[in-house]
Amino acid sequence: YNQRMEISKWLALYDREQRRDVVYPDMLRQILSHVVRYTRPAPGANFILFSDLAGADVDAVIQEELEYFTSLHQPFEWKVYSHDYPADLKERLAAHGFVPDEPEAIMMLDLEQVSSALLAPVNAEVRPITQRQDLQDVITVLEEVWGGDFAWVWDRLGAHLQIPGYLNVYVAYVGGVPASAAWIYFHPGSQFASLWGGSSREAYRRHGLYAALLRVRAQAALRQGVRYLTVDATPMSAPILEKHGFLQIATAWACEVKV
Repeated sequence: YNQRMEISKWLALYDREQRRDVVYPDMLRQILSHVVRYTRPAPGANFILFSDLAGADVDAVIQEELEYFTSLHQPFEWKVYSHDYPADLKERLAAHGFVPDEPEAIMMLDLEQVSSALLAPVNAEVRPITQRQDLQDVITVLEEVWGGDFAWVWDRLGAHLQIPGYLNVYVAYVGGVPASAAWIYFHPGSQFASLWGGSSREAYRRHGLYAALLRVRAQAALRQGVRYLTVDATPMSAPILEKHGFLQIATAWACEVKV
């Protein structure tokens, strides 16, 4: 019961600070009657991160957003969370041509209850990446792990590294070879920092590198006075996060549409 109450409290906080009120420095945030819309100049990813569709004509709102983004000739996604209203929102979006991605576990950690494991010294060779030109090591890891083109990392993370106190990027090396990469965003005016990346090349898995990067980022967050960590976790990383005290508070699907 206590854990359910805790999760319910966290969820309300997460919805407010990480979905409705979060500000991204390179994006326009538009608060509309039923959605919060985030857009950036082409060619960039755009999204609806929060919706409050109680009392709305849901299909009309979906159609309105489709028309808006179609007029911009911009791709976009609608992030649907398991507690969003209506319960069949994902299915309604699918009927309008959205394709849901694989589900992600939305996980949270209260750093006031951080485990001693996350406070332990980091034994792996982990280096902070502070210059745009050094992001190639991050791209090398991501492209091998996920496939596809991660050239966007140059511009997006490169620009964000120029903003003081906003982004920390880390790469773990084995024998001088980039083996694992991850980053953490510190959101102005928020009690949250968000964890991203967390990817290890296959040859270097089960070497504790994911946990080492988790430790580095948790300790950075503590130094910055952050209260909560959050991560959109894949099925591969969720069990490791759980072992380190993270709790799943929701499930989310990025529903994409090509316009």
